[in-house]
Amino acid sequence: MRLRQALGAAGLTGVLALVAACGGGDGSGTTEPDASPSTVGASATPTSDDSTGDPSGDPGAGAGGDPLAPYAMDAPGPRTGRLTYADILVNGRESITDQTLAAVRAVPNVAAVERISLAQVSIDNKLLTVAAVDPASYRNFADAGSADTQQVWDRVAAGEIAVDPAVQAELPVDADGFLKLGSDKQAPRAHVGSYAPQVDGGIDAVVNEKWADELGMTTGNALLVAAPGFDPQDVGKQVRTAVGKERPLSFVDAVARFGLEPGAQQVAVVVGATAQAVGTFTYTVLGGGRVAPDPAWVREHIATEPVPILGSVTCNKLLFPQLRAALEEIVQRGLADKIDPDQYAGCYYPRFIAGSSKLSNHAFGLALDLNTSTNGRGIPGDMDRTVVSIFKKWGFAWGGDWNYTDPMHFEMNALVAPR
Repeated sequence: MRLRQALGAAGLTGVLALVAACGGGDGSGTTEPDASPSTVGASATPTSDDSTGDPSGDPGAGAGGDPLAPYAMDAPGPRTGRLTYADILVNGRESITDQTLAAVRAVPNVAAVERISLAQVSIDNKLLTVAAVDPASYRNFADAGSADTQQVWDRVAAGEIAVDPAVQAELPVDADGFLKLGSDKQAPRAHVGSYAPQVDGGIDAVVNEKWADELGMTTGNALLVAAPGFDPQDVGKQVRTAVGKERPLSFVDAVARFGLEPGAQQVAVVVGATAQAVGTFTYTVLGGGRVAPDPAWVREHIATEPVPILGSVTCNKLLFPQLRAALEEIVQRGLADKIDPDQYAGCYYPRFIAGSSKLSNHAFGLALDLNTSTNGRGIPGDMDRTVVSIFKKWGFAWGGDWNYTDPMHFEMNALVAPR
């Protein structure tokens, strides 16, 4: 039985937390229910080594201003319409046209359809699925405790982000309550307004529609489809005809319960610094956590080439210039012995992160693991800090900086063209 049906709004309040307001907003009553240790406090002025006082990257929201102002829209008011749930998620690289939207709405037994913008942002080597939505209408698809908690959607409308508690523990929210939406240096940062259940099996976090341009999203590229009381598989066949076979379609409840089934066709619409290197990543789910990218994507994006120290490696083609430059500088500075080529664990691995249905940057060939035997997860490791600084200079983020450290891991966070 679905969680929404089993518990209803009252039963979910224990997993929904509102956090301290940002940017001078009224924080009264925002720890209802009781703020747990994982609930984030916030202030209007974040602290960051590479920040100018503007968490969003928008100069207009700088020191002394409201960092949420560029993303604020009208408050949605009380919820209206039928509370439902998503049976089907349709995704893709291109925007869904009004004609296609109308065709899906006309499918027999479809009760509700919501067009949203959907993309994945890379955070600490995990892809977080973020939806940019109209908070007034999307909320009817969220779990009941979220849908009927007015402050959640007032805060989304005000420019904050609502995060599903299922991913809360793995996100590097800073002491001021901001979450950097991407691994690249200039990625925008959103203030966390609530931890509230979203579309289970489909969406990890929600912002309002004004964030779409800031994040580089394709506007309106996804649909949530509800067909309560009917077999989603049967309805899905007709929805697939309406949207076209090239658009991946997944059954939300099945994904939430069992993960993506082998044979499922999926697409990653990645935004941020890695977007140019990834393009459209269409893949088929295999058994054992593996995925099979579209062979045409592999031919276009993946290559095997020699690099200093490591020898022949298989990575994303756009990664090679800056990887080679970093390793050449390491050699020139007499630090080649700080990297053990026998402890190199690869770059391109088309698979999910273990125990999940989330892709990592290894699936795109944009990350590499070095000196693995002494640099495991959750420890400081012994990676030479000058080597780390050289990699950072050449457009790599280091896993040793993460909340849950991964000191063997380096991944692209900027495209750097050596001169």
